[in-house]
Amino acid sequence: MTGAVWFVGAGPGAADLITVRGRDRVADADAVLYAGSLVPAGVLAWAPAGCEIADSKGMTLAQIQDWLLERARQGRRVVRLQPGDPGLYGAFVEIVRPLDEAGIPVHLVPGVTSAMAAAAAAGESLTLPEGTQTVIFTRVEGRTPMPDGEHLADLARHGSTLCLYLSVTLLERLAEALRQGGWDDDAPVVVVHRASWPEAEAVLRTRVADLAADCREAGVRSQGMILVGPTLGARQAAAGARSRLYDPAFGHRFRRRQR
Repeated sequence: MTGAVWFVGAGPGAADLITVRGRDRVADADAVLYAGSLVPAGVLAWAPAGCEIADSKGMTLAQIQDWLLERARQGRRVVRLQPGDPGLYGAFVEIVRPLDEAGIPVHLVPGVTSAMAAAAAAGESLTLPEGTQTVIFTRVEGRTPMPDGEHLADLARHGSTLCLYLSVTLLERLAEALRQGGWDDDAPVVVVHRASWPEAEAVLRTRVADLAADCREAGVRSQGMILVGPTLGARQAAAGARSRLYDPAFGHRFRRRQR
C-alpha cells in the first residue's frame, strides 16, 4: 500500500494566508512535517486529531527525505509544509528525488510568497503602466553563488522591480550592487520584516544610501523582504500613465470602445 506526499506552501506567515487547497490538504493529512522556524504554528490547527506532526528545523536533508518516505510507504497521506511557495527558494527538487525513485505520488500546492505579502503590507504595487511591467525575484550572492548573468548588478540594470529574498544580512553588498546597476543613492527601498506575521510585521521605508544603517537601527536582521523599483511611492506621486484596460477608448470582447 502506497500513500502520497503533498508539498504545501504555507504562505508568508499569517495562518489565514494559506490557500484553501493547502488548508484542506492539512485537514486530510495523516502526517505533517513542517518547517518550524518559518511556518506559523497556527497553520497546524487544521490538522485532524491523531495526525502525526513533526518539526523539521533540526533535521538534515536525508532525515527529511527518510521521514516522508517511511510514512508514505505505510500508505499514509503525508504533508510537507514549507514557507511561502514550495517552488521558490526551497529544497523541493532535492527532497523529492527519493520519493520519485520509490514511485511515491507527489503533489504540489502553491502558496503566497513573501514578496506579494510585503507589497501588500507596504500598500505598494510591483508594476505600473509604462513604469515597469517586469518583476524580478532574486537574491544577493552569499554562500550560494549566482549563475552567470544573474548577479544583482546585472539584474538591477533592467530598471525593473526587484524583490530580494535571503539578503537582509548582506545589505552593504546589496546597496553597492544596486549602485553598480545604475540605481541612485536616493532610490527608494522598502524592507518588510516578517510580512503578514501577526504582531511582528514591520515596514521600513528607506533609500539605497541608508539601507544598511536603517535596518540595523530598526533591528531587522532576519526574515526581511527587500523591495526596490520604480513603482515604490507611486500612490503619493503625481499621476502617471493609466491602464488602457479601463480606458473608454480601449475596446475588448467585454466592452465596446467609446469614441
